[in-house]
Amino acid sequence: MDSVVVVFPGSNREKDMADAIERVAGTRPRLLWHKDTEIGNPDLIVLPGGFSYGDYLRCGAIAAHSPVMKEVIRLANGGTPLLAVCNGFQMLVETRLVPGALLRNASLKFICKDVHLRLENNSDTFTSSMKTGDIMTVPVAHGEGNYVVSADTLKALNDNGQVAFRYCDAFGIQNVDINGSTDAIAGVYNESKTILGMMPHPEDATDETLGNASARPFFDGIAKILR
Repeated sequence: MDSVVVVFPGSNREKDMADAIERVAGTRPRLLWHKDTEIGNPDLIVLPGGFSYGDYLRCGAIAAHSPVMKEVIRLANGGTPLLAVCNGFQMLVETRLVPGALLRNASLKFICKDVHLRLENNSDTFTSSMKTGDIMTVPVAHGEGNYVVSADTLKALNDNGQVAFRYCDAFGIQNVDINGSTDAIAGVYNESKTILGMMPHPEDATDETLGNASARPFFDGIAKILR
């Protein structure tokens, strides 16, 4: 069981992610500095949240060209599961591993609060312990989480089952506009569903002692990858 969390200058959720994975899998991920290019052959790679390189230029744009990313992209294109959260999601769109763009929130304000997510499409890779329609409540913390795609790309995402999560109400009935994202999309897969990018932070909703373990089923699916 080998997982890697890549750390960039300005990352701030790598330890939260490592704690969440260790909590469900029993094995702590390796924290890999972005200048290290030897990743090995891990069962899972994670790009965590934070403000890599201070979010200069565009969020995730500089990190997308860090030395480690060439190998991350190669492994991900070869089928190694890749989870990218918040700033990591911004890196995904910058490297074109998933379609779309992430713009400033429609409110032009930083958003930090709990939101509800509805699982739209199941993935054997990441959400095998969840059912389509399941709801989890997790925090968001971003200023550039407005996920934008063209009408044609949105149709392709829906047709291919690539929309992973949408922002919704507490009952999962109504979509909710959190940041202006197209069709309330909070997370997307690549075509093979081996790559998942999402803006909310499920790693911060896995510990009952902290008052929220809503995302434990999500991480139970990740634990299956590592087994």
